[in-house]
Amino acid sequence: MADITGDQRVQSEVLEGLATAVNHRRWFVELAVPHLGDNPIEIGSGLGDYALEWSAHLPRLTATEADPDRLVRLKERLAEHPTIEVRQMLLPHSERGDYSAAVSYNVLEHIEDHVSALCSMRYLVRPGGAVIIIVPAFQFAMSPADIATGHVRRYTKQTLAAAMTEAGLTVEKIHYANALGLIGYFMATKVFRLMPKEGPMVKIYDSLVLPATKAAEQRLRPPFGQSVFAVARVPG
Repeated sequence: MADITGDQRVQSEVLEGLATAVNHRRWFVELAVPHLGDNPIEIGSGLGDYALEWSAHLPRLTATEADPDRLVRLKERLAEHPTIEVRQMLLPHSERGDYSAAVSYNVLEHIEDHVSALCSMRYLVRPGGAVIIIVPAFQFAMSPADIATGHVRRYTKQTLAAAMTEAGLTVEKIHYANALGLIGYFMATKVFRLMPKEGPMVKIYDSLVLPATKAAEQRLRPPFGQSVFAVARVPG
């Protein structure tokens, strides 16, 4: 198993701060819902924000976390949700499964051997199921915040598609998301060297800018974005 990269305390602080970006999270929740099937597994559930949103659309869901401290908090938070199973998982591994999909948001960039991690996700999913990924985009935006939270790399559509293909997956959909978010992230974290935590900037962007960005990108896919979203299929 690979080591968990980055400062786990800083990661948890960032997760807590970004939990206030409700519109952003709901947008990214909606991107995955059509591909999840009836029994998906989330790799790297953090504090459970996405798991809770997805569970409203699903008969059952498995949430996982690698960090032991966050795993305890995740189990406590999801204890009253009987349709969500919580377990520890660290990629890459050799486990086999029969899940309808594996979904992993902002996790792959932490893993040195990302192809092996994607292979692990493929082995967890039944033939024809989906592997759904969101990762941060563009290496030029790599900032002190990325390094502090353990990011090994950032992606383009081409590099993510290449890794998924090498892992034996068939890429079905891939595009950038949140174009204006990339500009804001670059200015905040690279130029002003701030951490993406809760505060006025996050709230203003999420409440005012994000809804307009989402509406525009539903009509026209931008040539860049803060994130890369991809759906790949496990071959039958």
